[in-house]
Amino acid sequence: MKHEWKKHERDLYGAKDKPQILTVPRQSFIMLKGVGNPNNKDFSERVGVLYSLAYPVKFGFKALYNNNKEERALYEYSDYCVYPLEGVWTTANKDNPLDKNSFKYTIMIRQPDFITKEMFEAALAITAKKKPHPLLSEVVFDTMTGGKSVQILHRGSFDDEPASFANMDSFAKKNGLERLNQYHREIYLNDARKTAPYKRLTILRYQVK
Repeated sequence: MKHEWKKHERDLYGAKDKPQILTVPRQSFIMLKGVGNPNNKDFSERVGVLYSLAYPVKFGFKALYNNNKEERALYEYSDYCVYPLEGVWTTANKDNPLDKNSFKYTIMIRQPDFITKEMFEAALAITAKKKPHPLLSEVVFDTMTGGKSVQILHRGSFDDEPASFANMDSFAKKNGLERLNQYHREIYLNDARKTAPYKRLTILRYQVK
């Protein structure tokens, strides 16, 4: 059976146009840090490197499942859909948080719970041989816990996100919640490189207490 995040994890990826509260569990990711304007080539390079690893991890797991009948009982799924790109964002410019050149980010692609660090390292070794890239050495496999959060589905250009964050802030205040830090998380439900700005769907999320 194939694990499909859209179908099996609607609580995490089925955000609505109105703010909502949810609890995000510990999750595994392949991650790559960066700084600066996401419209620059460096950001696109980092996204490409992440995807160059995400699919070998997937294919490696699928081969493991198909070729090791004695181990199949360990897994609920035989395959999975690659998760969407995500980003955790903050800024080095507290006076002008919208200054894109001051952005600090970690872009990442979630991995199913049954994917291990050893599986990631095997895929990394294969990718480094087939598609060598200096940024591969910066990719890490790690976990992150979102905890109690507020989220909303933002429709449209990334430049229009402040209006959605204002909506989230108002919702949090009405519900007696306080933003935990200045980091926020974005989940890109479609590929910004291939999607017109007005058609983009992005889950915006930040931690609260």
